[in-house]
Amino acid sequence: MAQPAALKVVQHCSVEPLHGTTTSPTPTILPITFFDLLWLRFPPVERLFFYEFPKPTTSFFDSVLPTLKHSLSLTLQHFLPLAGNITWPLQSSTPIIKYVPGDAVSFTIAESNASFNHLCSDLCEAVERYSLIPHLSTSHEQASVLALQVTVFPNLGFCIGITTHHAALDGKSSTLFMKSWAYACSSKLGESQSLSLPEHLTPFFDRSVIREPTGISEVFVDAWLKHGGPNNRSLKVWEFTNPIETDAVKGLFELTPSHIQKLKQYAHSKLKKKVQLSAFSVICAYVLACLVKAEQPKSNGVLFIFGVDCRSRLDPPILPNYLGNCIAGQMVVAETKSLLENDGFISALEGINEALDRVKDGVLSEVENWMSYMHNSTEDRIFSIAGSPRFEVYSIDFGWGRPKKVDMTSIDRTAAFSLSESRNNNGGIEIGLVLKKHEMEAFSALLVQGLESF
Repeated sequence: MAQPAALKVVQHCSVEPLHGTTTSPTPTILPITFFDLLWLRFPPVERLFFYEFPKPTTSFFDSVLPTLKHSLSLTLQHFLPLAGNITWPLQSSTPIIKYVPGDAVSFTIAESNASFNHLCSDLCEAVERYSLIPHLSTSHEQASVLALQVTVFPNLGFCIGITTHHAALDGKSSTLFMKSWAYACSSKLGESQSLSLPEHLTPFFDRSVIREPTGISEVFVDAWLKHGGPNNRSLKVWEFTNPIETDAVKGLFELTPSHIQKLKQYAHSKLKKKVQLSAFSVICAYVLACLVKAEQPKSNGVLFIFGVDCRSRLDPPILPNYLGNCIAGQMVVAETKSLLENDGFISALEGINEALDRVKDGVLSEVENWMSYMHNSTEDRIFSIAGSPRFEVYSIDFGWGRPKKVDMTSIDRTAAFSLSESRNNNGGIEIGLVLKKHEMEAFSALLVQGLESF
């Protein structure tokens, strides 16, 4: 097992929004909606973006880094709340996100002697990536919204690490911010003090468009106050106490369009009920079945949880660039033994199709139970999904080319697997997950053998 490579922190600094002019004023205080409240103390979301830059380190520090920092300051003009903090004023029934002049985003600059190409490969030791993740500061009284770290690998490339508070941003929102920052950076604005963003990259903050079911925020707040309470107003996020296995590895796997079509064709031949199958449903079902067979959980049941973007599904729909959380969870319950059988893929797919049918009845159905679903412990093995191919993370180009790899590190401790579009830009889907070494070997074999047998 390789030891973590040395990382030298060059500078801990902070980046403030430049106080130029924008076409529309950015709010400095944002209410927390019931969508946000679900994630109040959940661990933050982390992503690493690896970019090739085969030039001397001096060139990086002289040209790339100043451009990254200046464009970040310009971008934050449009995203002021991201430079602020989540607080819970005594006079407020719910937490708020508040920015005050002088607030800034934590920005760490580091240099690593790790193997850039190994970290960008399809398989690497999980522990090797952790020094690249920026730390998000949280306490009982307040919590930062965003933290960033830029790590340079001399003469090879650099990594941008982003950590976001889940109560402030969902995946679609965090990638909107990254795309806006990349747009500003690649626009080569020089010493400009203001930035004009195109409409599709301009965040929409108006919380009044979220029509909350009557009393639901009060239900969620009450649950948090009682969790570790009474009257527990803590904003400190949970930390995982279980250590990552020393032999844990991170793997990336690609399902090509032909693989996805093969899964759909096989499913159509086996399903009793004829339904229109999406790439999402067949991929999730297939990965879940392979994971259960690789891991061999001892529990009688398996829970699979996935999120549904509600922006286009609310009545009325809201803009796709709404900044905040707007996702609803769907749960699939299955018997472990049914997933371990030869046609575990079909069993998983039937459960996912039923969950997707429930979405058609309304994404806010059973909203009063969401908090209990997320907090109640269970004897079942829980799997979940993070990310989405629709985020288009491999399109985020800061001016030096597309990412060589995008790694969602926050899934390591949550038994989740991530989905994104393929880095090969071929219409395929990329799957990321962390497993013990022997489980990863079993999963890889199952994934390949299953596709060959269909």
